[in-house]
Amino acid sequence: MLNPIKLRHIRDYSLRDLLLVGLPLLVLIIAGFWGASRFIKPAPPDTLVLSSGGEGGAYQRFAVAYKDALARYGVRLIEKPSAGSTENLQRLRDPDFAVDAAFLQGGTARLQEGDALYSLGSLYYEPLWIFHRGDLPRGKGGAPAGVAWLKGKRVAIGAPGSGANYLAREILQAHQMDEKNVTLVEQGGLGLGQALAAKKIDAAFIVGPAKSAAIWTLLNTPGVRLMNLAHADAYTRRFPYLSKVVLPRGTIDLDADVPAEDITLVAPTATLVVREDTHPVLVGLLMQVLAEVHSEPGAFQRPGEFPRPAGTDFPLAPEAERYYKSGKPFLQRYLPFWVAVQLDRLVVMLIPLLALLVPLVKIAPTLYGWRVRSRIFRRYGELKLLEAEVEDQPGKHSREEWLARLDALEAAINRIQTPLAFSDVLYTLRSHVLIARQNILKRLEPLPPNAAS
Repeated sequence: MLNPIKLRHIRDYSLRDLLLVGLPLLVLIIAGFWGASRFIKPAPPDTLVLSSGGEGGAYQRFAVAYKDALARYGVRLIEKPSAGSTENLQRLRDPDFAVDAAFLQGGTARLQEGDALYSLGSLYYEPLWIFHRGDLPRGKGGAPAGVAWLKGKRVAIGAPGSGANYLAREILQAHQMDEKNVTLVEQGGLGLGQALAAKKIDAAFIVGPAKSAAIWTLLNTPGVRLMNLAHADAYTRRFPYLSKVVLPRGTIDLDADVPAEDITLVAPTATLVVREDTHPVLVGLLMQVLAEVHSEPGAFQRPGEFPRPAGTDFPLAPEAERYYKSGKPFLQRYLPFWVAVQLDRLVVMLIPLLALLVPLVKIAPTLYGWRVRSRIFRRYGELKLLEAEVEDQPGKHSREEWLARLDALEAAINRIQTPLAFSDVLYTLRSHVLIARQNILKRLEPLPPNAAS
């Protein structure tokens, strides 16, 4: 029966060598994993904070549509109402205000040094509607009077901080009108129709799509008319962020013939702006929601015309740019949103790890073999030195002392724990020890009695 002590030396592997080779490689893999983690952001949050707009406005209506769409992906939208575009921009630039995205009206913002804001593209036209009481008087050539008629009148220009307030002041200033010759009423929202009907104001500026509650109410308020902008082309030349749009006759109500004629308006475009630190996964998801909500046809747009990357005051977010070029991320086309997100993060982590593992897997067996052979080759060196000493200085030790050194070396060789795969190298060394013993015995063979004579 084999001795258990002997069996311990016959192994398929050397645990000590595996640890000495494997531990440094494991440290390298962990370092690679840590390095890869520096290049990806934490898991995306399940909430998104959106700064919308005033009561009854389009921004609030679209915020509700976004909320329903995001809920299908497991993301909760927190809406924070505001006065409008100008206040939204202030919130985005305020680091102490918790917000991820906000609606902005085109032309109300100018890129400033230090701005860490990105646009997701143009979403829809936001026409400027100018409503007034009764019919306008006729001007030169019999055409109805335009914005110039508002001089000396009481005009609602929207709430402070709103995009309507900003654009109304720009249009009025183009006609040399301001607080000195116009009574400016900073009011907006659903109460404008009542204010016009009660003759508290003579006209009202409002900005938004045709389907917004405030504009729909004004279009259907008796005695309130919509101004046809005869100078629309001039406005678009003076203010490049404006576009000329036409509200065709009967668009609002075919049976009631509202409006009763084609109405020319000017319109900036609305955009959604995000902060630089808004999670890129949420930005990508927002792009999918924008395409779902804003691609439908409307009074001023064709199907699929929006969203689009042009006409923004801020640079496009990288995720938005990728979406306009390629659409949905590949994994999200076939997998549920959160599953695709986690797999995508895993791929980002695995790529550098695989780049490390492939060469490490190739080099590990070589390192392991070198570790095992190095112990055997070290004994080969000792055997070679012993033979050289015997050859050069045979009288340095007695025959018994030389053999004792060889015996000690052979015992050390027999204690080497060698995996089975390297047994041939060990047995070759042991056979070389036997040859060395024979050479030593022959070299130091005792002289015969008459050798002295």
